[in-house]
Amino acid sequence: NLTWSTEGVINEYCEPCEALVEGELRELPALEGLETFSLDGVTYEAFNTSGGLGSLAEVLAGKARNLNYKSVRYPGHCALMRTLLNDLNLRARRDLLKDVLEGAVPGTEQDVVVFFVTASGWRNGRLMQESYAGRVIGEHHGRGFWSAIQVTTAAGICTVLDLLAQGRLPQQGYVRQEEIALSDFLANRFGRAYAQGEPVRTPTLAQVA
Repeated sequence: NLTWSTEGVINEYCEPCEALVEGELRELPALEGLETFSLDGVTYEAFNTSGGLGSLAEVLAGKARNLNYKSVRYPGHCALMRTLLNDLNLRARRDLLKDVLEGAVPGTEQDVVVFFVTASGWRNGRLMQESYAGRVIGEHHGRGFWSAIQVTTAAGICTVLDLLAQGRLPQQGYVRQEEIALSDFLANRFGRAYAQGEPVRTPTLAQVA
């Protein structure tokens, strides 16, 4: 189903993806780096998409070895999009692809947002890994119903504005998203939408970058 901007999804699947590879800034092709994982008994796939890291790759260049951002979908999605964009060359005709998708794939408000973050590195002489995962579904707010993608998108924006208004962020200058403490974000009345996640001690990633 379509759950948000069709143009946005197409751009994510066509534009180059910023990443860190062996400590260096790189641009990777979208729809590559396919991997699978399981969460709460449901299998998903994830693959490179553009626009998700913001300034994080620049900040961690030379500090982190590998860093990437991937979109999570149900199995088979990546192969279908590769057929449309690569085999049928619709990446060169994005307006046509938009019309095809919106004319054939229904929209829905019964969506699910799944997030999975995993990091590995050395701590006290041991190679350790920590993961954080969760899923968000739509909610009733006020007089209306907000889909999962609406809730999570609005949460990211409204939390930062809330923290700024409370004086908990610098009142001038550029503030990167990674400078906001996760604990402050999750404790916020808007950011708690992401608090549905929980630490994962035994992740079931098929591949770990």
